[in-house]
Amino acid sequence: MTGAAGGRTVSVHDSLSDAIRSAHLVIVGAGLFGLTIAERAAAIGARVVVLDRRTTLGGNAHSYIEPSTGIEVHRYGTHVFHTSNRRVWDYVNRFTRFTDYRHRVLAVHADQVYPVPINLATMSAFYGRRLDPEQARELLARERSAAPQQADNLEDQAIAMVGRPLYEAFIRGYTAKQWQCDPRRLPADVIRRIPVRFTFDSDYFSDTWQGLPERGYGPWFDTMVRNRSIDVRLGTDFHDVRHLLDGTVPVVYTGPIDAYFDHRHGALGWRTIDFTTTVMDIEDFQGTAVVNYPNEDVAFTRIHEFRHLHPERTVAGGRTVVAHEYSRSAGPRDEPYYPVRALEDSRILSRYREAARRETNVLFGGRLGTYQYLDMHMAIASALTAFDNDVTHRIRS
Repeated sequence: MTGAAGGRTVSVHDSLSDAIRSAHLVIVGAGLFGLTIAERAAAIGARVVVLDRRTTLGGNAHSYIEPSTGIEVHRYGTHVFHTSNRRVWDYVNRFTRFTDYRHRVLAVHADQVYPVPINLATMSAFYGRRLDPEQARELLARERSAAPQQADNLEDQAIAMVGRPLYEAFIRGYTAKQWQCDPRRLPADVIRRIPVRFTFDSDYFSDTWQGLPERGYGPWFDTMVRNRSIDVRLGTDFHDVRHLLDGTVPVVYTGPIDAYFDHRHGALGWRTIDFTTTVMDIEDFQGTAVVNYPNEDVAFTRIHEFRHLHPERTVAGGRTVVAHEYSRSAGPRDEPYYPVRALEDSRILSRYREAARRETNVLFGGRLGTYQYLDMHMAIASALTAFDNDVTHRIRS
């Protein structure tokens, strides 16, 4: 199956082998890392072929308009763009304008609702009394006193940050469901990116710039590939066509790194996500965009209600779109969304990274290609750096 988007309309009769032979660069994956490399390469006159087995651009950031309501649905869960990187912010604003949306998330624990990440309001509500910043710091200092001296896994690190009661209420169950493994098997740095605030600031992100693309993610990604030098082939699995590559055309590979090497060193841990998306005949289901459910007796991890992401838009009254999110370990036939990075994955990963270094004409990038948890802005930043430091040389050589 072949398809197209962006710069050049691709006929099903076009020869992919001819396109690859005439290309300066082949990119595997139309997520934000791949799209950024493609846009930058085309801007300097390179002919680029982009392959993706999905039929949409943008990877997990893909969204679409639900036809009966006009609500923009994030197919793979809520994605809010945020960054403090001026270069990244200036770059993405070439393709879209952003709303001033500020993401705020709630969590339901023991039939009570709390703001997350953990802040002064969370702590005051959880401990049943109004805490000022100094009282909260003193309270957490007492709770953290029992934490291990050396935090070498997620559980120990979380307890060192917030103490055991808050960890048990908001982190342990959610993490176990989300990553499908005991938090003690996950590295400590997974939780270090989550802030603990001693203010009533309830913004989920603390970056300088944040918001949602005004016209949606689809138009943003379409604009990125609106160059006749970019040949996008959607619905095309790299592993079905890799025999067309003869090793002379540079490749940027953003698929799973272990799949590239046919799992010769073993399978890395990945998680996938299932969504149950429903159009409901009510005006408003939960009053906000995202509600987390950290308790392990609830099967799903969170509920998304997409109308709240764009309060500035007019949508059909009396209906809403809700998605329940379920996380599970990815099997051989599943779409791998996120690297688990359990402690036992590190040995296997080191072997794949060594094998990747020997692939002299292939650059591994993106969340799957590097086996790293990358937010959208991080994928773009790493792509811009890779283009400057590596891809430009590969194209010109």
